[in-house]
Amino acid sequence: MRKSLLSAVALAALVAFSGSAWADVLMGVAGPITGPNAAFGAQLQKGAEQAVADINAAGGMNGEQIKLTIGDDVSDPKQGISVANKFVGDGVKFVVGHFNSGVSIPASEVYAENGILEITPAATNPQFTERGLWNTFRTCGRDDQQGSIAGAYLASNFKEAKIAVIHDKTTYGQGLADETKKAMNAAGVTEVMYEGVNVGDKDFSALIAKMKEAGVSIIYWGGLHTEAGLIIRQAADQGLKATLVSGDGIVSNELASIAGDAVAGTLNTFGPDPRLIPTNKELVEKFRAQGFEPEAYTLYSYAAVQAIVAAATAAKSNDPQEVAKSLKANGPFKTVLGDLSYDEKGDPTLPGYVMYEWKKGDDGKYTYVQKM
Repeated sequence: MRKSLLSAVALAALVAFSGSAWADVLMGVAGPITGPNAAFGAQLQKGAEQAVADINAAGGMNGEQIKLTIGDDVSDPKQGISVANKFVGDGVKFVVGHFNSGVSIPASEVYAENGILEITPAATNPQFTERGLWNTFRTCGRDDQQGSIAGAYLASNFKEAKIAVIHDKTTYGQGLADETKKAMNAAGVTEVMYEGVNVGDKDFSALIAKMKEAGVSIIYWGGLHTEAGLIIRQAADQGLKATLVSGDGIVSNELASIAGDAVAGTLNTFGPDPRLIPTNKELVEKFRAQGFEPEAYTLYSYAAVQAIVAAATAAKSNDPQEVAKSLKANGPFKTVLGDLSYDEKGDPTLPGYVMYEWKKGDDGKYTYVQKM
């Protein structure tokens, strides 16, 4: 009886020790999993899930397995705060997300106060990393970088055109439009219109009539693909012959589903396509074999997980604050985007933005093709 009791105690101690030694690292991925921007939420989720699966198969994060939990913010700042607070309660230590700048910025403050490190694959507003928080990082570029490229392109290629600058009044959309406008104006080109619309608007006939009256031939759009697709289609239907130019917020093949054939010739800025990096060929095929095209921010999300794990390995610690220090001190880190190093703000070294044009492919479907 005594031997049996000792064995039970020893077994309990062994289980407790094993649980402590091999505890999961809880990581959250957050974005618009449902709602009109769910295509982008899927990119963040699929990218993070595949990265976690691949890293766990290779031994995990400093010997511990990563457990992923999903938070749906529906692109809404209030819901983003709810997701952040739930992650805090669940014991999440690292977050890949959010998608929208207007969600990422308030959520990051909750994370900062509760010891959680956040890497966004997609939030491009400069303020995300300009507030001096210890925990804010991204794998994407910034709108002051993106806007300077777009503004210079507009001034160089459409100097004589009548340009309308339209935005969706969000942190991301208006921020990008303003950065582009600033760069375009500095290059000597002034817009003939500057207006904001509301997220969720469906009828843009009054706006289009106003643009027709002003003789607009170029529309610079600061916002996401949902409204962009409707503007493109309705402009064509109403006889406004104008090219829409935008940023990374329209980089989803769903744009073509909304805009139809009128999407041809649409332009947008985005980083160089990581699907085209030769070393990513096997990974890209892995996604496609699952029926998912790893477009836009999918590999940026994958890289966010890679960066966290590489920094943790260099720090020999899975503590978020130690990983944050390591991200800034121990780069470059190998990722599917290339080698990433971080500055003191949490911004990465990345190749500059390039321009894409929407064209019909050999399969008869429209998509964005790198132009320069």
